[in-house]
Amino acid sequence: MHRFYLPPERCAGNPLRLDGREAHHALHVLRLKRGERVTVLDGAGAEFFCEVESIAKDSLTLSVKEKKSTPPLPCALTLLQAVPKGKIIESIIQKSVELGAHRIVPILSERVVTQLDGDGAEAKREKWQHVAIEAIKQCGATWRPKVEAPLTLAQFLARQEKFELILVGSLQAERRHPRDLLREFEAQHGHMPRSAAMWIGPEGDFTLEELAAIEAAGALPITLGNLTLRVETAAIFCLSFLNYELNRCG
Repeated sequence: MHRFYLPPERCAGNPLRLDGREAHHALHVLRLKRGERVTVLDGAGAEFFCEVESIAKDSLTLSVKEKKSTPPLPCALTLLQAVPKGKIIESIIQKSVELGAHRIVPILSERVVTQLDGDGAEAKREKWQHVAIEAIKQCGATWRPKVEAPLTLAQFLARQEKFELILVGSLQAERRHPRDLLREFEAQHGHMPRSAAMWIGPEGDFTLEELAAIEAAGALPITLGNLTLRVETAAIFCLSFLNYELNRCG
């Protein structure tokens, strides 16, 4: 069944209306016909099972037949990802959707060549948020991660955001296995963390000064194994582990 996205404020009534980019895809790529069944995701936990009721030149009307709601995952995972070269960040965002990320914050580190002003950062955010939308449509995730505009490491740390657990992938000697840290947290608090942040560095990792600042903000360095992983592999590795340990069902 084909999936489409509408923001929550446009999913309040019945029928629903597809227009713009979503309608173009439905009409000119999928060539949907009246009576066909589709799914609409609002990115906030709701899934609408619909039937195409009517078709206009540039829009479709969908009759809602059933609605299903999915609660948020037990742990809100925030990925603090140093922006890598090229378009690798788009692949990381796609995989983050599949692996249960709650939020993605692109970080401009010292080893990132491109620096963005306010307009450029917002344009990137809009582009990357669209990547997240396309990803939930592809995999069927009912919750869409929020993708923020790129920030420097110092700008993010200045927010002093609070997380129950903060981890940073590290190539340095003083690092531990993430499972050990989770077991210690559970033993100390009687439950697994309900919010966690995962720092992933750029090519060549964070500088020593950046790592010191991240750790001073409460991050615990973890090992990602004996091999040096590519940026996108490191992100997938960490989110896979944390999603399995903190958000698994059953």
